[in-house]
Amino acid sequence: MAVESACHEFPWSANTMRSCLAGRYFNGAIFEQQQLVGFYIGEVAGPDHTLMDICVAPAYQRKGFAKALLTDFIASSEEAGAENLFLEVRASNQGAIALYEWAGFSEVGIRKNYYPSANGNEDAILMAMTLSFGSQSSL
Repeated sequence: MAVESACHEFPWSANTMRSCLAGRYFNGAIFEQQQLVGFYIGEVAGPDHTLMDICVAPAYQRKGFAKALLTDFIASSEEAGAENLFLEVRASNQGAIALYEWAGFSEVGIRKNYYPSANGNEDAILMAMTLSFGSQSSL
């Protein structure tokens, strides 16, 4: 929760975080000298996976940890046989959008007024990446 709270103006609640540690969720984390640096939470929904949350503690940002976490999320999803990956990101979070585009995600839609903000609400950009079209027979 300390990393989550340090990363977001409107962090998840402790109950929400706890509910994402089992069941249809999977997680990854990076530690440095037993200190949590960052984490992600993914959700399995049928053949698709969604990146629900990704955070890197402010002192460790801009050092490649988010790339490593995102790369692990994608690799874990591929290993599990996911067909598509999805995520939502604040429209104002240009650094995260650039990271997701670097990884191969593309914008597929917008959710108007999705995120709370200091000035009301902010749009979410929906992004997706196709990993597999399922089994394909050879011609």
